[in-house]
Amino acid sequence: MASRNTRILEAAARLIARRGVRGLRVEELAAEAGVSTGLIYYHFKDRTGILRHTLEFINDRAERYTTLRAPDEPPPAPREELGRILLMELQDTAEVRENSAAWGELRASAVFDPALREDLARATLVWVREVTALLGEVSPTAPAAKLAAAAERLTALLEGLSMRWLSGGLAIDRARTLMEDGIEAELSGLEPR
Repeated sequence: MASRNTRILEAAARLIARRGVRGLRVEELAAEAGVSTGLIYYHFKDRTGILRHTLEFINDRAERYTTLRAPDEPPPAPREELGRILLMELQDTAEVRENSAAWGELRASAVFDPALREDLARATLVWVREVTALLGEVSPTAPAAKLAAAAERLTALLEGLSMRWLSGGLAIDRARTLMEDGIEAELSGLEPR
């Protein structure tokens, strides 16, 4: 059963990335996932349920590929981990492209969908808190408000760079360089003066 749900959510992420949230039709999702529409409604209740679960799936998948390392690899230092987590969102792989495009489509649709807006706001808050915690490990003496503001700026920068890269307005190498520059600028702003 879990593999069926995963197939459905993978198909939903693919369709949202390609056609947007408005283009997501349950019948097409069922065909893409190789299941019946009744099964989709059984597991996800309605279209909103599909979108909510797809958002969770996208977040879980991003966490997996941004934190992936070899079993024998030692844990990275906090500064290295911060860069790694943010820069792994700018990889030219099918999985990252699809995830980032689907996230962007869900964010754009949230403008008009209050339920989706709340779910996306919660997911963004979790992401910002994770980056805030990493920044706190890198700069443990920085005030909490400064850490949180830096995390918001970094996550917003990453989203913007990702959308520009995906839409062809920015080469991936340039996007990665700008992200690295943003990380350095935020870290230097956290240092005591």
